[in-house]
Amino acid sequence: MPDRGQPETDVYLERRRRLMDRLRDELNLSERVYSAMLRVPRHIFVPYNYRDEAYADTPLPIGRDQTISAPHMVAIMCELLDLKEGHKVLEIGTGRGYHAAIVAEIVGKSGKVITVERIGELAQQAIEILNSLGYENIQVVVGDGSRGYESEAPYDRIYVTASAPKIPEPLIKQLKNGGKMVIPVGNYMQNLYIVEKDEKGDIKKRVWGAVRFVPLFGEYGF
Repeated sequence: MPDRGQPETDVYLERRRRLMDRLRDELNLSERVYSAMLRVPRHIFVPYNYRDEAYADTPLPIGRDQTISAPHMVAIMCELLDLKEGHKVLEIGTGRGYHAAIVAEIVGKSGKVITVERIGELAQQAIEILNSLGYENIQVVVGDGSRGYESEAPYDRIYVTASAPKIPEPLIKQLKNGGKMVIPVGNYMQNLYIVEKDEKGDIKKRVWGAVRFVPLFGEYGF
């Protein structure tokens, strides 16, 4: 994947390795998710004043009342999606691009990540960070993520990093037959849903468990 050019300081690399080794044991991570997360420098995606906390397993503020997800939640969502090399993936809620970078590592150069962010300021920060790290298989779009991104549909996988009042119908329509979506649903009480569309287009939903995300805003959001 990307040639990141600048060498990384040993302290950040060691902190990331310790975190990922712990998560691999606790979550029984697959090698593809473990390796992808080990390659992505989370400290680059957080505001400078939070860099010393980048490898704590917790969400962190990134401005505009948004957060970067905790590493364990990113890992869980990647595992639930069962990402494969070459997949076309839609992400709703770019933030500063951390989760998209990990997914891009997994789907590889033959895959593509389209990520939609409603806040232009965050989208621009994500573009700058992702470009600086050499990612060429990520497209950042400014728009209403609750409507998906129809021009690139259908998608092998869709995931949402903000909680919706219900699963947006456009996202179900934009999911490829045989595809899978992971999305948090709910307001004060939220659950992470796994949505699968079979080869005939029939939908099956199941709940993974309770989670906590920022709200999804937009036409099909809050």
